[in-house]
Amino acid sequence: MKSPFLALLPLLFAAPFAHAADAPPAAAPYATRIAKILKATPLIDGHNDWPEALADKAKDARWTMDLTHLDPAQYHTDISRLHAGGVGGQFWSVWVSADLPQVQQVKDTLDQIGMVRSLAARYPQHFQLARTAADMRAAHKAGRIGSLIGVEGGGQIDGSLAVLRAYRELGASYLTLTHSRTIEWADSATDNPQHDGLTPFGEAVVHELNRLGMLVDLSHVSEATMLDALRVSKAPVIFSHSNARALCDTPRNVSDAVLRQVAANGGVVMVNFAAQYVSEARRIWGSDRSAEITRNNAPPFGGLHIGDPAGAAKALANWEKANPEPVTTIGQVADHVEHIVKVAGIDHVGIGSDFDGVAALPQGLSGVETYPALLAELMRRGWSDADIAKLTGGNILRVMAAAEKVAAGMKGEPEGSAVLAVAKE
Repeated sequence: MKSPFLALLPLLFAAPFAHAADAPPAAAPYATRIAKILKATPLIDGHNDWPEALADKAKDARWTMDLTHLDPAQYHTDISRLHAGGVGGQFWSVWVSADLPQVQQVKDTLDQIGMVRSLAARYPQHFQLARTAADMRAAHKAGRIGSLIGVEGGGQIDGSLAVLRAYRELGASYLTLTHSRTIEWADSATDNPQHDGLTPFGEAVVHELNRLGMLVDLSHVSEATMLDALRVSKAPVIFSHSNARALCDTPRNVSDAVLRQVAANGGVVMVNFAAQYVSEARRIWGSDRSAEITRNNAPPFGGLHIGDPAGAAKALANWEKANPEPVTTIGQVADHVEHIVKVAGIDHVGIGSDFDGVAALPQGLSGVETYPALLAELMRRGWSDADIAKLTGGNILRVMAAAEKVAAGMKGEPEGSAVLAVAKE
């Protein structure tokens, strides 16, 4: 039977692009090349928030509803579009709000892990749970989507290495050290710093991740936390969904100084599709829009339209009419990919879309079916098949294998040794 991915490729490339400069030339040579690459190397995305999107929008129905075809206006992901996009592996984020009490974060994380595991149980012909690079290759060879679990926030372990070990037993493959909030042992990129990076316990968390063979994910953390983790980690690190700060100056992205450290560490930065992390103009517009919302609604006395939601909505609509949202393009995403390659090297870049976790995406990257459009843009710029294969999956598979090798070398360390190991250093 013909692959739905192969069938859809010409349609993807025939779709109109917002800017002629971003439009790839004739579809056929790119479709053939991409199909060949993705047959040999799985396309592995470092970050997709579909489990949380289902929990938020579908509630309890998510456990039984048909996930084959979902409304593209509500979800960036469904089974048919995953296959159409050529996806061979996915780190499913099990995110919960960093604003919740941490014990509740643990409970909700377990619920999200259950959702990811249920994908393979309900749809074994489409999904296969994975923990290792070998697992991923086996799933790809079998024609299934290798499904890994990424825990997106250090608060989700509630300050307990035992909880971290339990997540690993349930299949978790990475821990993002913080999310939007600074926690007791690590500073976040989007909150006030308290520790100048990692505390000694934070270093112990990194040590334990190495021992368990889990990847250290540095998306969302402050630069000081990035540098501390890079100093402490014995295994390559990842940024599961971050971009180049030189092109979009948000602390959620990665500076050139850190990119050079990632190269020395052997890690990988997986490029995010979120418009506010891709385009500097879009980032500034979003900040200005938030300021306008605050100006109209700030309690208890500052809002121009406090107590008048209709007036506030009208004022915001007028502001948006006068200040239209800047367009973000596939070309700009490709620019981030190429900047990371320029600074860190071709062995240190991947894809981490953030699908179903963001509201605004670049034109032409509307869902999981559209990865081939980005690959075509890079081919238009002269990328070789070998380099595309590194971007799509080769680099993250290498990082996973390296982390597994480090864990094997730490196998003799008993549970609970992480804190003692850090204390001795």
